[in-house]
Amino acid sequence: MQKIFYLLLIATVMASCGNTQKDAKGELNDKKAQLEKLKGQQEGIAKEIAKLEEEIAKADPEAAKVQKAKLVAIATLQPADFSHFIELQGTVDAENIAYVAPRGAGGQVKAIYVKQGQPVRKGQLLMRLENSIANTQVDQIRSQLAYAKDLYQRQQNLWQQGIGTEVQLLTAKNNVVNLEKQLTMAQEQLGFSNVYAEMNGIADQVNIKVGEMFSPQSASMAGIRIVNTSDLKIVTQVPERYLGRVSVGSTLEVTLPETNQTVTSKVTVAGKVIDPSSRTFYIEAKMPAGSNIKPNQIALVKIKDYADASAITVPVNTLQNDQNGKYVMVATKENGKLIARKRQVTIGELYNDQLEVKSGLQAGDTIITDGFQGLYDGQLITTA
Repeated sequence: MQKIFYLLLIATVMASCGNTQKDAKGELNDKKAQLEKLKGQQEGIAKEIAKLEEEIAKADPEAAKVQKAKLVAIATLQPADFSHFIELQGTVDAENIAYVAPRGAGGQVKAIYVKQGQPVRKGQLLMRLENSIANTQVDQIRSQLAYAKDLYQRQQNLWQQGIGTEVQLLTAKNNVVNLEKQLTMAQEQLGFSNVYAEMNGIADQVNIKVGEMFSPQSASMAGIRIVNTSDLKIVTQVPERYLGRVSVGSTLEVTLPETNQTVTSKVTVAGKVIDPSSRTFYIEAKMPAGSNIKPNQIALVKIKDYADASAITVPVNTLQNDQNGKYVMVATKENGKLIARKRQVTIGELYNDQLEVKSGLQAGDTIITDGFQGLYDGQLITTA
């Protein structure tokens, strides 16, 4: 019996908690509905007030004179240059980054002639690998070649004296030619033990030591990396939704936060494929060389995707909505008084706190920038 009692108690508590959650949710929905209802009533009341004031002003001009004006701040609109930017994050990259690799199969490192951070030039000797066998082979062939040349010279002298056969002379000559070819190949093989820089730049990484093995397969992990810091670019990923707004030639403003440096550039490369995982495409733009700009540096990228040299803009917080759409409050002179009027507008781009107005306002209009909250169409206002 006691066990049944506890089970009933737990069930009662859980049901109570469930009812409490449902009641809280229902109360929240009731408040939301009540708020929408009050907003509708407020708009209706504002219209009624404006209508009554207009009727009173016509029937009793003296009463209209004592109407209290609401204090507001105003600003006169003028055409101005307006731009919209897409703000993203990118990285500085080097146009040319190369991992030094041996021309042959590689071998044991015998000497390294460059240090990390040191400038290098194309063709500079950076490393020497084990070459004793190749050296021995070259020495042997040189010795054989010297002997073959001596025999050929002797055979040629005898031939000029009418001694010997033409076959003997040709054989001696062919021996010289063959050994010269072998020497060239052996010297080429010996050259594989020398590792050279293939471009100008900085030895950004030197991750190899004397005595270690160096091969083409390990070059990117244990070797020398050369970075051409005089040819830099900015690389960033652009969301797919901007595909039609960013292309080759688009203007970029690149800011390097660490150095507080801003550079203007243009898109030189725009990817043709959307990355299926990130839903982005890449863009590249040239960056100037400088001691304060380094590969892999983080950059803030602003892409200008829209501009109007004579746009009408308003502060975004002045925009309001009603059942007819979007509007702003403007100040107009009527019968010597400053009156608030509702002006329906069509908006364009938004950047920072400025909103482009496509229609509904024009240069010379005076908008209410402060105190517009709660204003109704036709209300008397003042700026002082």
